[in-house]
Amino acid sequence: MELFKNTNFDFLGKKWPFIIASLILTVAGLASLAVKGGPRYGIEFKGGMVMTAKFQNTPDVEKIRAVLSKKLSNPPTVQTFESGSNEVEIGTEGADNEALSKNRQIILDTLAATFGDPSSTKLDVNNASSGQLAARLRDPLQRAGVALSDPQVGELAAAVMAARDQKGGLLKSLDEVSGVKGVTPQVLSVIKQECYPAQYTAARAGEIVGPKVGADLRSQAINATLLALAGMMVYIGFRFEWIYGLGAVIAVFHDTIITIGLFSLFDKEISLTVVAALLTLVGYSMNDTIVIFDRIRENLRANRKETLTDVINRSVNQTLGRTVMTSGLTFLTVLALFLYGGPVLHGFSFALVVGILIGTYSSVFVASPIVVFWHGFADKRRKQR
Repeated sequence: MELFKNTNFDFLGKKWPFIIASLILTVAGLASLAVKGGPRYGIEFKGGMVMTAKFQNTPDVEKIRAVLSKKLSNPPTVQTFESGSNEVEIGTEGADNEALSKNRQIILDTLAATFGDPSSTKLDVNNASSGQLAARLRDPLQRAGVALSDPQVGELAAAVMAARDQKGGLLKSLDEVSGVKGVTPQVLSVIKQECYPAQYTAARAGEIVGPKVGADLRSQAINATLLALAGMMVYIGFRFEWIYGLGAVIAVFHDTIITIGLFSLFDKEISLTVVAALLTLVGYSMNDTIVIFDRIRENLRANRKETLTDVINRSVNQTLGRTVMTSGLTFLTVLALFLYGGPVLHGFSFALVVGILIGTYSSVFVASPIVVFWHGFADKRRKQR
């Protein structure tokens, strides 16, 4: 499928607007990183604990932050995943696993006291396990004349919890379990006497990462990125010329720095999934550059009288259809992930959306001008000699 036939755009003649835009984005990103003291790392890298809480209605983030700040020694991070979301992510740092476990319990207790019913002696079914529910119902069911063995009570509790999880982990009313297998009107009456549904649930009870593990993950992520760049530079330098390898690596550095800078400007968190996206971006951008360089090499062999600038422009025009097809379709895919992928994939998809846009033009307007500049500089030196 050929989208463009015999195009003759002067790409290198239009390089300066793109180079200036790159310089502005790079300076703005680096300035933001300097002001903020570096990227905003996720809990995986700096060590800490993350908990997700889901509410029946839109939560008051400021209220949650205020009540938790009074209880915790370090101010927690409290943020919603998106506008209008009923879920909040609560993060806190700690010196060691013991401190993080303590913070986790403080958060659970504070949420229960603020959004539960601390005066009630009933069991909060939205934040209880099936074992806790079974233990709570066992004796009351016997007193109510419901003849169930211990295994049957356990199965009943598991069925109720499964029904809760199918509704997003949050029951608004205990009547919602009336259709569960084994929940007769008599059993439901006992459940209502012994339990109540709080207006929130701690969907993820807390993921803990120690500070040492976080530091190790951060250094490993940086090393993985640098080693990938070094290996690609060696490969391109061996396959083409060293200046081609240097130009390609500078273009990839350009893509990575701008992407990280935009994360800082938009105050987005860099997590393990974002690092995976950056490594994907490195390979994607490098592949796009190699395709253009390969066509440049073929055209240089076919016509040695043509100037390098004309050869590069012709090579980019010849690969334009391929670039638009691959980059365009990939961009639409990651854009769909960004818009509809949910909070888990938000950082990953944002990095790819930005990276594909920048990586596509950097192959033409960053890597290629470096090659042209070096050959022009080398020719000038050669003539002087």
